[in-house]
Order: sequence, then C-alpha cells, then structure tokens
Amino acid sequence: VPGETEEVRRTHVAKVTGIYEIPHYEFELPEVHERNYIVQIAFPWINFGQQIPMLLTTVAGNISMGGKIKLMDLKFPQSFTEGFKGARYGIEGVREILHVPHRPLLNNMIKPCTGFPAKIGADLFYEVARGGADIIKDDELLADASFNTLEERVPLYMEAADRAEEETGEKTLFAVNITDRTPKVLENADRVIELGTNCIMINYLTAGISVLRALAEDPSITVPILAHMDFAGTMYESHYSGVASPIILGKLPRLAGADIIVFPAPYGKAPYLKERYMQTAKTMTYPFHGIAPVFPMPSGGIAQPMVEDVIKDLGYDVVIGAGGAIHAHPMGPAAGARAFRQAIDAVMSGQSLDDAAEEHEELAQSIEASLKAIKEMRDLMG
Repeated sequence: VPGETEEVRRTHVAKVTGIYEIPHYEFELPEVHERNYIVQIAFPWINFGQQIPMLLTTVAGNISMGGKIKLMDLKFPQSFTEGFKGARYGIEGVREILHVPHRPLLNNMIKPCTGFPAKIGADLFYEVARGGADIIKDDELLADASFNTLEERVPLYMEAADRAEEETGEKTLFAVNITDRTPKVLENADRVIELGTNCIMINYLTAGISVLRALAEDPSITVPILAHMDFAGTMYESHYSGVASPIILGKLPRLAGADIIVFPAPYGKAPYLKERYMQTAKTMTYPFHGIAPVFPMPSGGIAQPMVEDVIKDLGYDVVIGAGGAIHAHPMGPAAGARAFRQAIDAVMSGQSLDDAAEEHEELAQSIEASLKAIKEMRDLMG
C-alpha cells in the first residue's frame, strides 16, 4: 500500500532471521506428506511497547488461526524487560517471609474444591497448617462465592493460621483467590489485604495476564502473588498450534510479576511430558535480565511418595503442591501435611522414604494409601 514507505519498512517491519527444517534432510528427500520448519522472526518492539497483550497480538495474533503454526519461544532483549518489575518477592522474598531459608516448601489447596462455608474451610486450614503446610491456597474453583465470601473467609482463615503458628512456631501463608472481572479483581486485592491476608492468588489466564502485572506493580499490594495455571491447556496442549507450555506457564507469568507459579506435574494426573515440565520450571528460575527468579509449584495429583522425584528433578527451590493426598490421608489432614514434611526431611537428609516410614506412622500410611490407589487404578484399567 502507498503508506508502506521505505522508512516504515526499515523501522517497523519484522525480519526473518532463520528458517530451519526439522528433520534437517541432507542427502535425500524421503517420501513425506508434510515438511516442518522452525522460523525465527525478529520484531521491533517499538511496535507494541513494553507490554504483553500487544506483544502476543503482534507475534501470534491472526497468524495463530492459520493452521499448524505454534509459537515455540520468545526471547527478549534487556531493553524490553527493563519495562517490567517482575516479582516483588520471588524465591528469596517468600523464603524470608516464612523464615525457611533452604528446604522445599509445602503448599496445600483446600479440598473439596468448592461448595463449603468459610467455617468448614477454616477448620481444614487449621488442621493442615498445624500439620506443617507453609502455604495454603484456595482451590482455583473458589473465589468470592456467595456461600463463602472473601469477607467471611479471610478473617477466619487468618485466625486459624495464627492458632497453628502458636502451636508450631511456623508461619503459614494464605493465598486467597481474588479472581474476578476487572476492575473488581483489583478491588478484591485491596479488600483481602485490609482483611489481613498475607498472600493472594489469581487465575492469571482467565483474569488476564496484564491483571497479574497490575497487581504485581501496584505499591499497595504488599503480599506475595501466587499465579494459577487453569485454562492453560487451551493454549499449549496441541502439538501443532497454540503457544508452547514453557512460555504460557513460565516465562510470561514470571515477567508479569508472579512470585509463585502453579504448573502441571508429570508424576500425578496431568498428561505432561517430563522434559517439558523440566524446561518450564527452568524458565522460572534461570537468569532473565533483571527479573527475579520465582518459585515453581508443580501440582496435580502429587502424593507423599512422589516427593523424592520432585526434589530430584527441581531441587530445593520448589513449592510442592498437594491437595487430596493431604485431605484424604487416613489419619486426617494434619497427618497428611505432616507426612509430606516427613518425606521432605527424609530426602534432604539422604534417608529413603521406606526407612523414614518405619519411623513415622503418618508417612507409612500415606505410602500404603498411594500403593492401594495405584493398584485400584491398574485393576480398573485391566
């Protein structure tokens, strides 16, 4: 068009910087129905500025509807990331709040997922907190519900946290789910902090990744932010289209300012490749210009016997997310949380979980329950 001058092209048009065929045929071209390419494109970020919505619109907007096209990665120059503040706390800050300098942290999501009043939730919170959970979060399905409102829930849960701390001497963060429409989600954040919560949670993909950034960069939000992954499968699960999981589950929420990011664990119920899981976790902790490293929180069917694998794969800078394995423990939720802590301590000391189970009834029963569940699942599948 006439307006596309040489100056416009020089300043604003993207440039193809690489085209790589996979597999990379060299001496013959076998009979194939489809050939696949990785295309590397450099975009001038002056076109969209230091923000995520127009970034995604530019690099994967209308073209995302063009068939088998998948966004594999995004690499940013420091000049771009300097426009983002990243996490206020990150790994170091969350550890400092909890006074836990080294070991893996334990998170519990209260179960059932939803449908219960705040008083019931507070009782469950107290049990899990006194069992040793460092962080307790709402399930992603419970936010400001009519049967369990933020005004009811936060004071009761924080009172339960204080009671548990008097018993154990350990602090517990309550990540309350503030997810809502805009601008109510921002109002919810201010409200729960006034009510006394010490952590907030947001379903960042349904609420909007820029809402996560707004929370992280708001000086009045003085507590850590836990970012939940729900809805991510609609974006990454196709092998041929969408956005690669390390971007949507790791790099972008870290850039936007999450302190803790929930993502699928391959040990439990999530169909997620181990190598993709490892790659995603690394995007949360590797050097990223001035953006602080944040806690990966694998979740989804994690039980006490899986602790060894989690720590082996991700190290000590991890939050282990557990729901049903705590609340369905044969001896109750406190014992379920205690069994996780016993497993963590065993791994850190080099002790096998079987040996630790001989010393701790809670861990022994959790291992037995897990083996029983595995057997029942195998029998079901024939």
